[in-house]
Amino acid sequence: MGPSQLRLLTSRKLLAIFVTQFLGALNDNLLKNALVIQVAYRNAGSSTEVEIIVTVATALFILPYFLFSATAGEVADKVEKARLIRLVKLWEIAVMILAAGSFAFDGGLGFGLTVLFLLGIQATFFGPVKYGILPELLAPEDLLGGNAVIEAGTFLAILIGTIAGGLLILTDHGPILVGAAMLVFAVGGWVASLFIPHLGARAPRLRVNPNIIAETISVLRYANAGPVERWTILGNSWFWFVGVALVSQFPNYAKDVLGADNQVVTLFLTINSLGVGLGALLAGRLLRGALSARLVPWSALFMAVSAFDLWFAGGTPAGGELLGAMDFMTSPAHWRIALDLFVVALGAGMFVVPLYTIMQAKAEPSHRARVVAANNVWNALFMVSAGVGSVVMLKLGAGVTGIFLALALTNGVVALATWNLRKKRI
Repeated sequence: MGPSQLRLLTSRKLLAIFVTQFLGALNDNLLKNALVIQVAYRNAGSSTEVEIIVTVATALFILPYFLFSATAGEVADKVEKARLIRLVKLWEIAVMILAAGSFAFDGGLGFGLTVLFLLGIQATFFGPVKYGILPELLAPEDLLGGNAVIEAGTFLAILIGTIAGGLLILTDHGPILVGAAMLVFAVGGWVASLFIPHLGARAPRLRVNPNIIAETISVLRYANAGPVERWTILGNSWFWFVGVALVSQFPNYAKDVLGADNQVVTLFLTINSLGVGLGALLAGRLLRGALSARLVPWSALFMAVSAFDLWFAGGTPAGGELLGAMDFMTSPAHWRIALDLFVVALGAGMFVVPLYTIMQAKAEPSHRARVVAANNVWNALFMVSAGVGSVVMLKLGAGVTGIFLALALTNGVVALATWNLRKKRI
């Protein structure tokens, strides 16, 4: 992280939203993974059932982005953002009370999935306001660095929440510990939100449309009308497409291709989160606050080359017992795989931060949260497409490494399509 980005974290303005966002992302992933691992632990002999539950849990968390993003964007433009963030964080506390009760008193899978859906709604309303407020909190020259810090923190929180959820839930008093941790993080996030300064509503006379379908169409049309908003949203969504397509295959890649166990899956998740976070910070450092997309084609090229090498490296499952993380990393061939995964993630972080910053900066202040909401709808659509596309490729016999090759080729196309941006300042 460069000095300017460190300086931003000493500011009350950015630090408050950083902590609020960090604890929220940590809680989301703590709950999701604890729920999934709890089911897997209780149904260890039924891998198919576990896979179905994982899919359902993911779908329930993403579904609110399709249903309520447009409304969330309207509310974020209409209501003063600091006040709205505090209300949304109170909502998170209420959801976490339900989740803690479900874990502590064994509320059952159905209740747990319902809580996860409610958390997805909360995250949907938090998204437009947390990113819509950044241009209001920061000077224009600090917006890129602020986004880099937030993105890096988000992926660190995802990593910590995912690992903690899996580890805590399987301890002797796992459900109690998970519930207590979720409540502490939710209250901590609300307390942090109290330090976000009031900035005034951007569109206080806006009438919130109760027709969510019509408003979703309206928001998407508005965002599509502006060329800058359109291509930055598509770029942001491509980042999530690549992420889902890659990360969702880590278990299959580790076990079926490399002959490794869940420790190696955790290692891959760690590499991915650290890579994206460092890539985000590197983008902020290299661009030095400039509103520019010149890193985008290079970042796509890094992802393409690294994904191609992942495909080329292949893999040979070890005989006998599956390899743990320490045994896995004793092989130089596996260092190459770890480096490829890191560079893909590094390129992804460098790819998305400039695009998100340009989208925020160029959106009209009175419509900024709704543009972010449109972005979230497209992100969800691309994530679902990545999941469906991966399943189709696996069903057709392409294999996990075939998915890596597809990512390499498509990122190559993205690099070529955006090549002229390498010398362009927006």
